[in-house]
Amino acid sequence: MSIIPSFFGRRSYDPFSLDLWDPFDGFPFNSLATANRNSETAAFANTQIDWKETPEAHVFKADLPGLKKEEVKVEVEEGKVLQISGERSKESEEKNDKWHRIERSSGKFLRRFRLPENSKVEEVKAAMENGVLTVTVPKQEVKKPDVKGIEISG
Repeated sequence: MSIIPSFFGRRSYDPFSLDLWDPFDGFPFNSLATANRNSETAAFANTQIDWKETPEAHVFKADLPGLKKEEVKVEVEEGKVLQISGERSKESEEKNDKWHRIERSSGKFLRRFRLPENSKVEEVKAAMENGVLTVTVPKQEVKKPDVKGIEISG
């Protein structure tokens, strides 16, 4: 380990660490550490969801590790919009705790998807297993129009 001199005292430096050195650490304005914390919360707030269409249904999958099914809400608004929301609470801090790293995200998330016209919204099913939420929206069979052949005279 080498020592990096600083205007604010001496600071140790580990060249193999994944930590970013923040030269403004300790200043009262928005530092890199604060920006990292905000981006972690934003990462959870912008939960990414996969949407695939099969011949029978539209299937939505979201990785929500650490959440219980009671902490997640799946709703269909106005018969057209699928809404998936929830919240992961921040871990409580004790007075004597000294945190070295905070990487797990916390906060609220909300995602909305406009469902296609062929969706059977009254038959939507949701399941949560091993931190993965799966929402299945069955599709209505597309009725093929009756085609009547017309004989051409002449």
